[in-house]
Amino acid sequence: MERIYLKDLKNYYGKEVEISGFVENIRDLQWVQFVILKDYSGKVQITIEKSEEKNKEMVELISNLSLESTIKVKGILMESPKVKLNGMELIPSAIEVTSRCDGELPFNYKDPSTVNLDTRLDYKFIDLRSDKNNLVFKVQSTLIRYMREYLYNNNFTEIHTPKLIGTASESGSEVFEVKYFDTKAYLAQSPQFYKQMAMASGFDRIFEVAPCFRAENSNTSKHTTEFTSFDVEMSYINSQEDVHKLESEMIAYGLEKLKEEMGDKIKEVFGIDIVVPTLPFPTMKLKDIYVELEERYGYKVDDSEKNDLTTEAERLCKKLSMDKFNHEFLVVVDFPAEKRAFYHMRDENGILQGYDLIWKGIEITSGAQREHRYDHIVKVAKEKGLGDDVKFYLEFFKYGCPPHGGFAIGVDRLTMLLLDLPSIKESMFLFRGPNRLNP
Repeated sequence: MERIYLKDLKNYYGKEVEISGFVENIRDLQWVQFVILKDYSGKVQITIEKSEEKNKEMVELISNLSLESTIKVKGILMESPKVKLNGMELIPSAIEVTSRCDGELPFNYKDPSTVNLDTRLDYKFIDLRSDKNNLVFKVQSTLIRYMREYLYNNNFTEIHTPKLIGTASESGSEVFEVKYFDTKAYLAQSPQFYKQMAMASGFDRIFEVAPCFRAENSNTSKHTTEFTSFDVEMSYINSQEDVHKLESEMIAYGLEKLKEEMGDKIKEVFGIDIVVPTLPFPTMKLKDIYVELEERYGYKVDDSEKNDLTTEAERLCKKLSMDKFNHEFLVVVDFPAEKRAFYHMRDENGILQGYDLIWKGIEITSGAQREHRYDHIVKVAKEKGLGDDVKFYLEFFKYGCPPHGGFAIGVDRLTMLLLDLPSIKESMFLFRGPNRLNP
């Protein structure tokens, strides 16, 4: 018999079904046993009448069964309005224990406040059994699915680039070095070089959702050494505006679809109303942001710090964007070139043709129009002292490459902000940081 997921049980009233899952709760009363079974999709009550001789073996099994064991159950599904849990119950004919929970759980995952976050991370496989923590990843998966859908609908091709690379000079961030037979290799900080290679290959529009690695000894609530990046690159653009226009449309589409599908559940569990952003996203120049922050909120910094967003300025952008535009998102443009990657296009005044996208006071994207002109990018690479490390990359532009640009979104950070989680550690299936490599 084919297993039925609990979310689909409503289609099987009066029929025999087979279900499987974890035992969440057992109520063993004088005349009846109630078992709450859960799988990833939902929960159901199993009702066993003790007075019936045919149930004797099942009653004994349940009486000696520990919570969190997994079982397989066959039985008839009945519509029961008196049952608080979904108005249904399963009357079993057979129960099989597929795996016993051996001993007491290391902590009560239904009340994570009883333990610290490190303990929860140590036992992430237990922590994720909670409805709330499990929902985090259902939400993440759904949002990414719809963002993918938007790109597929707009003629993008999904590609998969290598994560082992031969050079360490991809973006200036620290890289992890690994032994690669009789030489060295590095874990990719991003797929940037290969995204641009795809543009030189004539792919026109591509994206990738894949892991990236940053060997940065940073211990903040928003940083991690391994993360999932949602990277997009497209050709034949006219300016950076084409890039952040597409990104904003993709995000708005994803959030709208997510709200339609899961908005009520997210509201119930997290107390959050998903806001579908209006288009276009508001845009401000970096220098104008500092003027506004000082005038509105008294935030002042030295001129030497105004070539990028300080952490506090970034945080205040949340308030600024709401006060000035009534919008959760803010596109920041006109960064000085010295603060950005060498492959970003610059105008005649040295202003970067790129942007940062701020959501709820935290940067989620760096995007830009890339330099595609061979002579220009060779010149900048030499000025930056980048020699043989980028030789293979420069070849992409030697034989013709269309004007192009793109962006990257950290999926884990996006999820953290969407659900107002206190740390990126809670929006990742398994967190990796300077002091954590296990489980």
